[in-house]
Amino acid sequence: MEIRKAKLDELDALMAIYDGARAYMRENGNAEQWGNGYPSKELIRTDIETGHCHVCVEDGELLGVFCYFEGEDPTYQRIYDGAWLNDKPYGVIHRIAVARHRKGVASFCFAHCFALCKNLKIDTHRDNIPMQRSLAKNGFVACGTIYLENGDPRIAYQRCE
Repeated sequence: MEIRKAKLDELDALMAIYDGARAYMRENGNAEQWGNGYPSKELIRTDIETGHCHVCVEDGELLGVFCYFEGEDPTYQRIYDGAWLNDKPYGVIHRIAVARHRKGVASFCFAHCFALCKNLKIDTHRDNIPMQRSLAKNGFVACGTIYLENGDPRIAYQRCE
């Protein structure tokens, strides 16, 4: 497997991966996260254009997609019912989705991001038990609660050296 930046001509294939992820979440007790077509095609297009959208590929097949950048995330400025592990500069992972037929892709993506930055932050919905398990398995620690711009709560995680 390898990680590279996504290309605009892959946009439809990436949206198919996100469609599959939404269906998987609904089937696994997480009907609220990524409702109403989130992430939108326009958002993923912006992620690609800004160089933040990355894909996990093997033998030319798209296995996963995620947004990664280093810098401040406004929703991570305040944390409730806990605290971040440190206040050092960090990398952010958002919108990670994996093709349903392949295990180990999320772990590979997390390891790639950790190789780029030894201080990572990510969040997930309280009902997203598969993602919570994956984060714990990959060394992320639940730190508290953050709130999205629309007020929805998310469990905030951090992994650092």
